[in-house]
Amino acid sequence: MALFIVYHVGSVGGLSGVMLVNLAAGLFILPFLLFSATAGQIADKFEKSRLIRLLKLMEIVIMVIGALGFWLGNVTLLFAVLFLMGLQSALFGPVKYAILPQHLRNEELVGGNGLVESATFVAILLGTIAGGLLIAIETHGPMASGMACILIAVIGYLASRGIPLTPAAAPDLRIHWNPVTETWRNIRAAQKTRVVWLSMLGISWFWFYGVIFLSQFPNFTKEILGGDERVATMLLAFFSIGLGIGALMCEKLSRGRVEPALVFIGAAGLAFFAFDVGFASRVLHAETQNGIAAYFENPAHWRIAFDLVMMGVCGGLYTVPLYVFIQMYADPERRSRIIAANNILNALLMVLASLTAICLFALGATIPQLFMVVAALTTLVTIAVFFAAPQYVLRCLGWLLTHTIYRVRVKGLENIPETGACILACNHVSYADSVILVGTVRRPIRFIIDHRFYKMPVLHWLFRMGRTIPVTARRDNEALKEQAFALAAQALRDGEVVCIFPEGRLTPNGEIGKFSPGITRMVRETPVPVVPMALHGLWGSFFSRAHKGRAMRKLRGIFSRITVQAGPPIAPQDLKLGNLREKVVALHCSEHRAL
Repeated sequence: MALFIVYHVGSVGGLSGVMLVNLAAGLFILPFLLFSATAGQIADKFEKSRLIRLLKLMEIVIMVIGALGFWLGNVTLLFAVLFLMGLQSALFGPVKYAILPQHLRNEELVGGNGLVESATFVAILLGTIAGGLLIAIETHGPMASGMACILIAVIGYLASRGIPLTPAAAPDLRIHWNPVTETWRNIRAAQKTRVVWLSMLGISWFWFYGVIFLSQFPNFTKEILGGDERVATMLLAFFSIGLGIGALMCEKLSRGRVEPALVFIGAAGLAFFAFDVGFASRVLHAETQNGIAAYFENPAHWRIAFDLVMMGVCGGLYTVPLYVFIQMYADPERRSRIIAANNILNALLMVLASLTAICLFALGATIPQLFMVVAALTTLVTIAVFFAAPQYVLRCLGWLLTHTIYRVRVKGLENIPETGACILACNHVSYADSVILVGTVRRPIRFIIDHRFYKMPVLHWLFRMGRTIPVTARRDNEALKEQAFALAAQALRDGEVVCIFPEGRLTPNGEIGKFSPGITRMVRETPVPVVPMALHGLWGSFFSRAHKGRAMRKLRGIFSRITVQAGPPIAPQDLKLGNLREKVVALHCSEHRAL
């Protein structure tokens, strides 16, 4: 419809193509605001597979009206169809996402959402290509587009007949028809679980970002890049391909478990590539529209195409973990309603995106300038993501650093419990030990480290963000030592992972030294399992004391192979200091023998 308006209609009632496209985006979103609260209740109350089939039948009827609108060339009728399609989508959204946790285990949700998202964007890609090609057919393009929409709706209904029975989550639910009060009730319910609420806000921002870019593509292509409908279709295809790749990458990078660090990577990438699109196109302007071959004659156009693909990849990395968080942590009996509340927030940000674009254009902004404004705002969102979950972001940075400097392999990390408190007891070889553990262990870790290291400039800020626990010997500062034990005990009571290096200092000779009794006191005061761990391959590296007993004196050990290994956890009642050291030594020696 956007291509039809820009390339076939131009203007209606004094409104330009730019204004019409942004108005269309806002009109499509309006039903999400009006009907999502009711849709969430319906999805919780009734069996979901039957609901989906009814909604797909509704889609067929709407597409028949849409085909009539294309045939007549009636923009007003097409706008009405757009509103009805928004209504159908608002009803479908809560069912689509709430059905997954009823058929998948938690460890399958990342892969399941990745497949759903990537399949969705493959469909968008195919539909974008088909729509662009069909609408470009002389004379019969609009009618061909309308008939294709009917065919796709029929295929969708036939596919829906294969969806398995999915029982209602809350069959006794009484539906409240007032959208305002029900929306507020669901938002308040979502706010009770911090991770759900933050995920909803994060997803909503992505849709603000997406609407800004997607709604400007036709005019951006025509006025800035000098491309015809085929070029606009190609650029949308690049973005969709990137989204599909990013969604599938989540499963690979997460290894079956949700990885919050991907949200930070995705947000940072969205900001960077949005700015680059705006910066690269700021001096471009077109007088004529050319095809795909002419598009690639300009080197700047290659850069923009790459940026769009990477924006899509980063969008996939950003959104999939957030959807999984909502599905995992929302109350099962209210899950559809929480998803509906998420759709309402998404819709609000989409409408805000359309209004933002309209206002900036009214003030004289260009499309590239609009893109750079969105990039600046997304940078602020990236910073907010960091402060909302600093430990996960630090884990991401740790992974990047360790896998850049070393060749890391892990063994036995499945011995670290996925939930609940535990203590990691590891040998201390180098100043990089904490970074390596942060980058390899899947759960956030509270480290106990020497207070002198904790107070170092710059590092002190990172340690505070990582909620590191400073400690000292009793003879140096008894109050600080007791405070460290109290903080560690509270962390364990809260179900966190605490790591201690029982030697208390870096090894001076590569051998595992004597263990201090602090760990036995921790377990005695807060009985939790202790997981013995060993680092191998770091002795002799730049961060170890292999060079005349001093660290960071001679650059060596870069790209060397190191191993992080964990043994079976020791029950708190079975912990003995000597036995713990023997297990850490055995892990270290077993890796040495293997090499």
